Amino acid sequence: MTATKSADPLKRTPFYDLHLAAGAKMVPFAGYEMPVQYPTGITRETEIVRTGVGVFDVSHMGEFEVSGPDRNAFVNRLTTNDVGALTDGQAQYSAILTEDGTFVDDCLVYRFEDRVMLVVNAANMEKDWSHIVSRKAGINVRLKNISDDVALLAVQGPKAEAMLAPITKIPVAKMAYYHFDMGHVAGIECFVSRTGYTGEDGFEVYFRPAHAEVMWHALIGPGRGAPVGLGARDTLRLEAGLALYGNDIDDTVNPYEAGLGWIVKLDKGAPFTGRAALERVNAKGATRRLVGFQCVEKGVIPRHGYDVYIGERKVDTVRSGGFSPTLKLAIGTTYLPTHSTAPGTRFLIDCRGKRVEAEVVKLPFYRGSVKAGKK
Repeated sequence: MTATKSADPLKRTPFYDLHLAAGAKMVPFAGYEMPVQYPTGITRETEIVRTGVGVFDVSHMGEFEVSGPDRNAFVNRLTTNDVGALTDGQAQYSAILTEDGTFVDDCLVYRFEDRVMLVVNAANMEKDWSHIVSRKAGINVRLKNISDDVALLAVQGPKAEAMLAPITKIPVAKMAYYHFDMGHVAGIECFVSRTGYTGEDGFEVYFRPAHAEVMWHALIGPGRGAPVGLGARDTLRLEAGLALYGNDIDDTVNPYEAGLGWIVKLDKGAPFTGRAALERVNAKGATRRLVGFQCVEKGVIPRHGYDVYIGERKVDTVRSGGFSPTLKLAIGTTYLPTHSTAPGTRFLIDCRGKRVEAEVVKLPFYRGSVKAGKK
């Protein structure tokens, strides 16, 4: 996770004072003041999510609402996955692309009975909104940026269901992966989806910011969940092999290169933005692939931006990297030519002037309790 700087005043989520009260270390991130860790520390917070239940404030994420008669068709033309394959109460992982077939952003798409909601990365919110609005002309939809009207807590870990079930009548035990339902949690009106960004089972709870303090105390405390910061969230998502925009994917990368070809539905009928470019890539085959790796040499930590070499030729940089508390290994991701992506393939990373060996390993690095299956 890379903190971001901005000349504009930093925003605060509805949980800001609660983070301070919990002793959080706050850092600038995507235009917000966000908790990177609590006094427990990143390693312990990672362990909490892997073994119990952790709660993340992810209210900085962006939410866009699409309503009107053409809502499903519009989102289907905007994103790579097939909105038509969704039933009401179901979500999917998808992408918004440039005409060149590269990522504007990755996103979640929620299909309600009367609307569709897109959840986008906080750092891309303004760019995404402009991209979406620019494609509205002549289509019978209403677009609304509801980001400031939504508070969002992610409840993650193998004990998430057991913790959440007693405080809601939403049938979370029966909820399938990437499905959601409306109702109340701790008496607060919300909707809950079985989604997350950690590789563990868990839920994301969407509700109005006015109820932030009540919801926080309902989910966090003795016998409930522990607060977890963005540092552990980044470690958890890397261990689970989940892509991060700005690191693993960006506007120079297409889904086939990133190992995300499964979210591209070329035959869904809707001529989505970037489809022609992806048809060409699909026909020829990608020339590089995102791979996971572990460092062969002990005591070396690969960091984002370190140069990657095959022999004497620089082929990329470390996209994501760090030490995995769960695996006790230094791990990371990078793009390698397709002929050099088999597990066991070795290459070099320039770690502060010293070239060290790394070895390709199969993604994900770690499989948690997540209700498995591609969305």
